[in-house]
Amino acid sequence: MSLTDALLVVLAGIGAGAVNAIVGSGTLITFPTLLLIGVPPVTANVSNSLGLIPGSLAGAIGYRREVRELRSLVAHFAPISVVGSIIGAVLLLRLDPDIFRAVVPVLVMAGIVLVITGPYLQRRVREKPRDENASTGPGNLARAGILAAGVYGGYFGAAQGIIVLGLLGALMANPVQQLNGLKNVLVMIVNAVAAVVFLIVSPDQVDWKAAGLIAVGSAIGGTAGAAVGRHLPPNVLRGLIVVVGLVAVAKLLTS
Repeated sequence: MSLTDALLVVLAGIGAGAVNAIVGSGTLITFPTLLLIGVPPVTANVSNSLGLIPGSLAGAIGYRREVRELRSLVAHFAPISVVGSIIGAVLLLRLDPDIFRAVVPVLVMAGIVLVITGPYLQRRVREKPRDENASTGPGNLARAGILAAGVYGGYFGAAQGIIVLGLLGALMANPVQQLNGLKNVLVMIVNAVAAVVFLIVSPDQVDWKAAGLIAVGSAIGGTAGAAVGRHLPPNVLRGLIVVVGLVAVAKLLTS
């Protein structure tokens, strides 16, 4: 890898870390960059998942105040994300990537729709009689959604954050900034677990230089992105999510 390529990967990592902390879909910056410099697709996907972990961690730390208020939800959703991530990572290593990648644009568009309709659905949740809202935790639909998002994230991960945030916003009545913090934690868990599976099952698929460069960049970008994202008005944040999501779909459909 030349010095120019290395610098390009670090810059891509910075961009991906920032976008992931604020919105999600930073993979659509780093993954194509690795392909551009000649890294094979599966190796690029595996190395990318490994490299983005520090950025996800930085984003989660940046949202620690919001996450602290949702500790019970973190404890509830974390094991589900772990299971989903393991399934997705194994699928990546065992199945033809084209099979799952074909439905990626559909999943991303579904996430965008959920982000747009989230405020309306949240109002419906708040307007329910109090005894109907007295559940001790998230419903089965939320659990199934987080499991599916974990499978998706373990397999490919592009726009994983958009899908998770869309699901959370549509099915839960918490403020969007709190849910964004929760999203950062869950995405970090999915990336970390998938990376462990890759290292155990197929360590030869890791390009350590590429993963290391992305890690450095994503840590910087994640820290900066969280600092900016926490102060964005909810509607601006949703707008960014929709714009980035549509760009992600366009890239996926033309790749």
